[in-house]
Amino acid sequence: MSSTEPRRTALDALHRSLGATMTDFAGWDMPLRYGSERDEHLAVRTRAGLFDLSHMGEITVTGPQAAALLNFALVGNLASVGLGRARYTMICRADGGILDDLIVYRLGETEYMVVANASNAQVVLDALTERAAGFDAEVRDDRDAYALLAVQGPESPGILKSLTDADLDGLKYYAGLPGTVAGVPALIARTGYTGEDGFELFVKPEHAVELWQALTKAGEGAGLVPCGLSCRDTLRLEAGMPLYGHELSTSLTPFDAGLGRVVKFEKEGDFVGRAALQEAAARAQENPPRVLVGLVAEGRRVPRSGYPVVAGGAVVGEVTSGAPSPTLGRPIAMAYVDAAHAAPGTSGVGVDIRGSHEPYEVVALPFYKRQK
Repeated sequence: MSSTEPRRTALDALHRSLGATMTDFAGWDMPLRYGSERDEHLAVRTRAGLFDLSHMGEITVTGPQAAALLNFALVGNLASVGLGRARYTMICRADGGILDDLIVYRLGETEYMVVANASNAQVVLDALTERAAGFDAEVRDDRDAYALLAVQGPESPGILKSLTDADLDGLKYYAGLPGTVAGVPALIARTGYTGEDGFELFVKPEHAVELWQALTKAGEGAGLVPCGLSCRDTLRLEAGMPLYGHELSTSLTPFDAGLGRVVKFEKEGDFVGRAALQEAAARAQENPPRVLVGLVAEGRRVPRSGYPVVAGGAVVGEVTSGAPSPTLGRPIAMAYVDAAHAAPGTSGVGVDIRGSHEPYEVVALPFYKRQK
């Protein structure tokens, strides 16, 4: 077997100069943490954090039938997305299984940017290219055209305002606008994966280092710190946000994942997976699938992905993600559990951690919601 070198982002040398612990993530060498992941997590919750997300997969779809292609290829109604707005959606297989969850930005009248997870970017690109047959639209791999930086946390609007004259106050959640940040042309999007207010900045790779340095300098007084993938995971877990490969997979439909709302049957025309998803929706009505719930530990042991959830001596579910929660000060997990044990406050639920049944409290997701 030939070992392929991991890909490196435009900020690779900078991460190393900051003493980052690097890790292979979906074929990319990415910063896991710079110092204490707990400190990085709490900085995002209380002040601000700066992330390199250049491993995400950008795919541009352009042409007169770009909207029609996306409506056919994805489960959402992308034709109804306003100019400058973004939408969370999914791409499914013909059998309804989730290939990836996506954010789609409408950049122009006939131009869209699809942002896929790093681990699925090639799969999504291949599926969109295949599904484009017969449409007057072009699918373009733009993964090398962008670096992606994120500033997340309550101080992020103030930090960014000091570097741009773009109308940040007028920028709604899940919207994007072109602007200049610290002299660098950027697509400024009010999106994120932390549960906090924040921005994601799409720039050319050659501008990434200068933008990172400008944001670092602008954030000095506000307590901004560089953040790695480790705290990104605990932040999204507290915010109840799904992660592909954990809460979402090809073996689940959006209805199994409790995200049936992203499937828009009312849109015109056929779309990939429509028939299978209509069956899945009907099935979910008659026989509720397992429900994604939050679990909070009564003890200190941390549940991990794949651990069985138990009640009354029987397995009633499975943990999909688990970690210590810096905000709650206790281990937490997301898990799919049988509907009978999914109500918040259900007693007698535990997690089998290496043969020992640890007691857990069932709670509604998310674990954490920011104060508006």
